[in-house]
Amino acid sequence: MSEATGDWYYDVSTGEVSRGKVPAALNRMGPYSDEATARRAIEIAAERNATADEEDDD
Repeated sequence: MSEATGDWYYDVSTGEVSRGKVPAALNRMGPYSDEATARRAIEIAAERNATADEEDDD
């Protein structure tokens, strides 16, 4: 798979990254612009949640 811009997805049930939509939409996070970003999906979600929690506290 290439690093070209495209729709990359992270499957939370398997931990796999794929390009293009796959049938298991309930387990899919994305789209992400590249494979490396998709591999960080859980980390990105945790960062966003922490930011939202901080904003809620303010």
